[in-house]
Amino acid sequence: MGFFTRLKDALKKTKANIGKKFFEMFKGKALDDEFYEALEMALITADAGVEATDQILEQLKWHTYQNKIRDPEKARDALKRVLLEQIQCEFPEYKYPLVLLISGVNGVGKTTTIGKLAKNFLDQGKSVIIAAADTFRAAASEQLEIWAERAGVRIVKHTEGSDPAAVVFDTISSAIAKNTDVVLVDTAGRLHNKKNLMEELKKIKRVISRTAPHADIRNFLVLDATMGQNSLSQAEAFDDDIEINGIILTKLDSTAKGGIVFALITELVIPVVYVGVGEKIDDLIPFDPESFVEGIFD
Repeated sequence: MGFFTRLKDALKKTKANIGKKFFEMFKGKALDDEFYEALEMALITADAGVEATDQILEQLKWHTYQNKIRDPEKARDALKRVLLEQIQCEFPEYKYPLVLLISGVNGVGKTTTIGKLAKNFLDQGKSVIIAAADTFRAAASEQLEIWAERAGVRIVKHTEGSDPAAVVFDTISSAIAKNTDVVLVDTAGRLHNKKNLMEELKKIKRVISRTAPHADIRNFLVLDATMGQNSLSQAEAFDDDIEINGIILTKLDSTAKGGIVFALITELVIPVVYVGVGEKIDDLIPFDPESFVEGIFD
């Protein structure tokens, strides 16, 4: 099954929520105030956020005015173009060696995401090693080890309560010694408002920079799509502390409010890089803006 089909399947609930509303709005109706109010409500209830919704409406009104669009079907196509432009965000291609620092709050699916990422890179012919730097949560390393075994990649772990930065140092040192392509760094789930835990994350980031100065280093934040606007506040806090380069959005298939993608990219200007579309090890796919918009409408 191709990425487009899988993403489209994952968007069934979101499509049922806003795609159906879009269909009704564009079915022969005039592009009047009532139309725009209905569109605004559809976007807000899908968690697109106030800022993104305002920008989308403004762009659509400008586009229809400039092009003298009166026909609802043409306006529908115009909306698709506006939505696509809204979530276009530059994401440089990976360079290798690559180090991905994976962070997020508890319960968003970091551990399973790392296992899926490992399989993803392995399928591309890359060698992978995982740093089990969540040394606080009981059995965290054991859970990650299970995913590493499923993916067929190496893992470095220390005893519970060890210094997470030391785990990262040892993992990168091993990766350098064995010429490994990708290092995936798991971190303990932390609330974005806990200063001491965020300071620890900054320390891990510094260790990565010092130990792998020539690597392509990215900071990815894992967010739960079902959390809606709470995800946005989490992302803002993590970005302030460690400068997030990309977002991994889990459980997209479990929510009818996939509009959070528009809020995240509009307000943070950070690309959504991967989305979770299921629980299997292959159910993490690259995010494609065009397929996302098409999946809502078609």
